[in-house]
Amino acid sequence: MPSAANGLAVVATIDAWGGIAARLGGDKVHETSIISDPGVDPHDYEPSPADARAVAGAKVVIANGIGYDAWADKLLAADPGRDRIDVNIGTQLGVPADGNPHQWYSPASVATVVDLITATYKRADPADAGYFDQQHDRFLAADLAGYRSLVTEIRQKYAGTPVGASESIVEPLAQALGLNLVTPPAFLKAISEGTDPPPADKAAIDAQIAAGALKVYIYNSQNSTPDVQAQVDAAKRQGIEVTTVTETPAPAGAAFRDWQTGQLQALADALHRATGR
Repeated sequence: MPSAANGLAVVATIDAWGGIAARLGGDKVHETSIISDPGVDPHDYEPSPADARAVAGAKVVIANGIGYDAWADKLLAADPGRDRIDVNIGTQLGVPADGNPHQWYSPASVATVVDLITATYKRADPADAGYFDQQHDRFLAADLAGYRSLVTEIRQKYAGTPVGASESIVEPLAQALGLNLVTPPAFLKAISEGTDPPPADKAAIDAQIAAGALKVYIYNSQNSTPDVQAQVDAAKRQGIEVTTVTETPAPAGAAFRDWQTGQLQALADALHRATGR
């Protein structure tokens, strides 16, 4: 259970944001991520008594929102925590309830959340405001330097390149990179939410792959359904470059910087091989 003796007690519902929160808090924060196991589906998660105790002891709770971690609402309602600051990232970003919940794949949203978390820490612990400002600036200038550089480089070199994807976690990133994501949105959403994708969309993707209409296929290696694996296999047979992303930090516990930069570099390499640029 987070303790004031260990610094400002912070709970994040998922480790994609929890890792950033911990980095921004440094030694003034004790951060706990409720979900840090790549094998756990955040949509279906059932909070444990230990999760409830962590929230009850927290001074700051960071929830993703946008329907991704709806169970967090029950945890917060069960213990209103009069002096606790609850942060709903989706609400703060202005993403609608039916919008894409995977905002950690949006570089613009990541930058906004970094500012938001720092402002929250300064509000919760005004005495250490200067320290949190330093952590914020160091994180942007050092931790995210390579990440931001790769985003710019890929956009400049490969904007407009047609790519396919297995699910909607790729949408915010493809948009930021200027890539032309040709996979039907209903298919992306269905795979992300664990529902059956429309047969017509599956047929459309099969036709895209058979025609070589995409240069790179990007799939979530933590959610390789039979439909997705069939597309991966078909893309490889067709000579289409395939690269992966993951929904949660991989390997488990990886820093946001290392996780995201590694994926971007792999995507850049795949785009280079596919286009010769």
